[in-house]
Amino acid sequence: MITVWRFVDGNKAHEKQSAALLAGLRERMGAARVQSCDVDCSQLRFWLPGSLQMALDAAGAIALGQPDFLIGAGHRCHLPLLAARKRFGGRSVVLMRPSLPIQWFDFALIPEHDRPPALPNVLTTRGALTLPLPQEPTRAGTGLILLGGPSRHFAWDSVTLERDIGQLATNSLQWTLADSRRTPEFALQQLARPGFTLASWRECDDGWLEQQLASVEQVWVTRDSISMVFEALQSRAQVGVLALPSRNRENKVRAAVQRLIDEGLVSEQLADAKRSPGVQREPLNQYQRLAAALLRRCNLECA
Repeated sequence: MITVWRFVDGNKAHEKQSAALLAGLRERMGAARVQSCDVDCSQLRFWLPGSLQMALDAAGAIALGQPDFLIGAGHRCHLPLLAARKRFGGRSVVLMRPSLPIQWFDFALIPEHDRPPALPNVLTTRGALTLPLPQEPTRAGTGLILLGGPSRHFAWDSVTLERDIGQLATNSLQWTLADSRRTPEFALQQLARPGFTLASWRECDDGWLEQQLASVEQVWVTRDSISMVFEALQSRAQVGVLALPSRNRENKVRAAVQRLIDEGLVSEQLADAKRSPGVQREPLNQYQRLAAALLRRCNLECA
């Protein structure tokens, strides 16, 4: 039996990553051999006496038992996680490159595009960890287009996207076009084509994206969103990226996506949307690999 204290900050993207690692530990150890609790750091005022203790009590952490792992993603979780580790023991595991020195944590799971240092406590990931998708039957002839938005790495180019999405629309697929928080206003309507189903992030229920990814045949993602690319790679669908202009020559996100293209995991050729792959692609399942590596590092028995 192992005990995990998971520190959460209210950020869904952060919490998805720590939930994925926890899911990997449960798959490796067996669900019955992993007990966990969530310690809420979103409103924690760390500088106030007793605030950490109150958060741990509210989570039932002390009653659960001494932790084997304390895991978390996001700046708000760093100090509470380290303080709890100092007081109660266990191994501290931070996801993504922390704002505090990496050496302060027992383990740091850092995406390769963030150029992690060659330290003994660093485990390199391919993008963010993602949860396993639900088991959904594949809907033949369906495709999903995911829009990101302008970022410090990429500019937005509506003209190019209109052209490329128009080319995808010539394929005999039922397309769903979905935006995200970074997508410019009105871009969803501007880029839609006749017959498209539109899905605004403001109107989608929790779990909508995961269900879509689990059931469509193809997923195309604007190149700026490395997180959505890796979410798509957790599916069995054919995955492609839509071009956007880079803001600078040294672009770590562009380089990370290019490595996926070079390995044949992702396509940048719109013509590939016309080709149906002979067999479904296997999910990337990074959450399993990293959980197994973490358990091996700690000499903990797997199921």
